[in-house]
Amino acid sequence: MNRRAGTVGGRTYDESDVRIRPSKGSRPRTKTRPSHDDAETAMVVSVDRGRWGCVLDGDPNRRVVTMRARELGRTPIVVGDRVGVVGDLTGRPDTLARIVRVEDRSTVLRRTADDNDPYERIVVANADHLLIVTALADPPPRTGFVERALAAAYAGGLKPILCLTKSDLATPEEFAAHFADLDLPVITAGRDDNLDELWTVLEGHLTALIGHSGVGKSTLVNRLVPDAFRATGVVSGVGKGRHTSTQSVALPLPGSEESDPPRGWVVDTPGIRSFGLAHVTPDQIVDAFDDLQAAVEDCPRGCTHLGPPADPECALDALTGSSHRRAMAVRELLVSVTSHGTEDPSHDAF
Repeated sequence: MNRRAGTVGGRTYDESDVRIRPSKGSRPRTKTRPSHDDAETAMVVSVDRGRWGCVLDGDPNRRVVTMRARELGRTPIVVGDRVGVVGDLTGRPDTLARIVRVEDRSTVLRRTADDNDPYERIVVANADHLLIVTALADPPPRTGFVERALAAAYAGGLKPILCLTKSDLATPEEFAAHFADLDLPVITAGRDDNLDELWTVLEGHLTALIGHSGVGKSTLVNRLVPDAFRATGVVSGVGKGRHTSTQSVALPLPGSEESDPPRGWVVDTPGIRSFGLAHVTPDQIVDAFDDLQAAVEDCPRGCTHLGPPADPECALDALTGSSHRRAMAVRELLVSVTSHGTEDPSHDAF
């Protein structure tokens, strides 16, 4: 018998008759993935070291701990994301479900480490409102912080609301006047203030809260959600408080009765020391205002909307009345945001 053919039992065999079973590691992987049509809808309410806390169907009493399914790879999943969940959905201790799908986001609040960092970090997804919590004193309010928060909100599709705390130490009128032409809602929510106006804004919505450490954000959250047990801190001697919240978490706003569904959700975020806006473009900010969005269609290509001398033909200059006042306020916002990128990062850091 030669190496290529031989006779066994009267039958001649050659190399075409050889069948080699592939090893386990060499078997081709199928591209077919399960559809997970039975996945339940959930909202991500917390993230901690590769585990995601979720509530099923928006019900705070149906909480599960989940992991990310292998087929999602490194898909980012953040607080506020609406996801599809399968597996053990009992929520019993030591059980894990799997996130198999992340729905498209309606809004995204992003930040970068600084104004030159191209890597975007998602703070919260699908929030309707951004509540910008600012103290009127101790620490003193900073227009730069609010301006950067506004830029992030406009770019991400969130409706910004300015919330002023510590009104027992200073009056809100002078600081709020800086933003009057932007039609920015302003709510005073000091320790002794009634929160009815704030409740009207929050009800039925997912609202993200941001603010420097020490401005009273956790105190405000504790008033809205008495069972939140969020720590309250003391402002340090250098003007920036200790970070009293270490990670973002979505909290249900309680109804009148314990059995009532939540009146809305608030996302408490860690106290912010720096918030880069490398991902934000002037057009994204302008597009948040319908009247300005229509006007800039007549701007020359490459216009930054900063006005003369940089943009002598900017169409915003041709507006009149309230639109012109708003355009000039937006231009001040653009100038402020773009100029802070070259300043000391400790100044008006957001």
